[in-house]
Amino acid sequence: MSDADANSVTVKVLLFASAREAAGNVSTVECILGKDNGGSDTAVIRRVLAEKYPKLAPLVLDEDSLTLALNEEYVPTGEVLPLKTGDTVALIPPISGG
Repeated sequence: MSDADANSVTVKVLLFASAREAAGNVSTVECILGKDNGGSDTAVIRRVLAEKYPKLAPLVLDEDSLTLALNEEYVPTGEVLPLKTGDTVALIPPISGG
C-alpha cells in the first residue's frame, strides 16, 4: 500500500433482495473509502454506492427505504458511524411478504 492509500478504508458490502437487483445482481462488493471520496463512514458509503450503481441510488440514499447493518448490527436511522478496514456493511431493503 502506498502512502496515498495509507488513510483509505476497505469494507465489504453485502447486497440483499431489491438492493442486489438494483446493483445488477451483484451480491458482494468491496468499497475503498477515504480522502478521495470524503471520508469513511456510513453516510459516505451510501453516497459511494449510489454513484457506482445509479439504479441503487433511490434506495441507498433514502434511510427509510434501506437499512444498513455494520458488522451484523443495525445502524439506527439518522446515525452516521465510522468505518474501518475489514468492516462488513449489509444493505437491507424493506422485506415484504404475504
